[in-house]
Amino acid sequence: MNIAVIGIGLIGGSFAKDIKRLHPDFNIIGIDKNEEHIKEALELKLIDQQGTYDSLEDTDVVFVTIPVDALVQELPKILDAVRDDTVVVDAGSTKELICQVVDDHPKRRNFMASHPIAGTEFSGPSAAISGLYEGKTNIICEVEKTAFKLQERALEIFQELKMRIRYMNPKAHDEHIAYVSHLSHISSFMLGKTVIEKEKNERDIFDMAGSGFESTVRLAKSSPDMWTPIFEQNRDNVIETLEEYIQNLETFKKLLIDNDFENVYNEMSNTNRIKQILKGIPLTKQ
Repeated sequence: MNIAVIGIGLIGGSFAKDIKRLHPDFNIIGIDKNEEHIKEALELKLIDQQGTYDSLEDTDVVFVTIPVDALVQELPKILDAVRDDTVVVDAGSTKELICQVVDDHPKRRNFMASHPIAGTEFSGPSAAISGLYEGKTNIICEVEKTAFKLQERALEIFQELKMRIRYMNPKAHDEHIAYVSHLSHISSFMLGKTVIEKEKNERDIFDMAGSGFESTVRLAKSSPDMWTPIFEQNRDNVIETLEEYIQNLETFKKLLIDNDFENVYNEMSNTNRIKQILKGIPLTKQ
């Protein structure tokens, strides 16, 4: 089987790494506008050869892992280049605009809109890790618009990678992901910004930073090239989540101003239930 990976960074590189581990006989074609990424991916043996869009005519699966602003520009061109029996899968963190862009494309049936919720704060081919997708959720949108046989091919690969599959419409995906992913990145970036600005006056502040701070600002190391277009495409949903988040911060601030530590405790205690949610345990009514 010939598989093309467009965008050989953390997401695409990890996909290629696992496919090669599972199927050493598969031919992995790498396509990336960054020649250094291609060179590095070849050296790391993530891919077997460099390709171009002309190479897509000979592929069975195309996995597209480029920033979402580039994705809305390139996806129609990618679909133009593939055969009628090639499945094209994306990994974009937004889905509504991406699905709209190709809705009327003659090869819409070749496209599966997906969002594997996996990753780290690192980028580039060297960030690729084996097993990145194992146990992770992959959101599939508008699956009914993908040809059934091509669905099967893509889903078989996801199953081999041991991913959990969820189906969702693009609008709902973008609304929900704003809370569980996009907001957390903004929070991390802004916490990092706040501490950096404070550090200008207090040089030893980072000596006091423990594991809690490090884990909270981990996402602030994420690529602005990737995240700025995500915030742009999901702007309305992100603004809504920010308004709710800011209101909660203001409420907490007022509790401190009022010396209302009983409700400070209650706020934190109620939020402790997030542990049950993340473990998949149903919440009981309070």
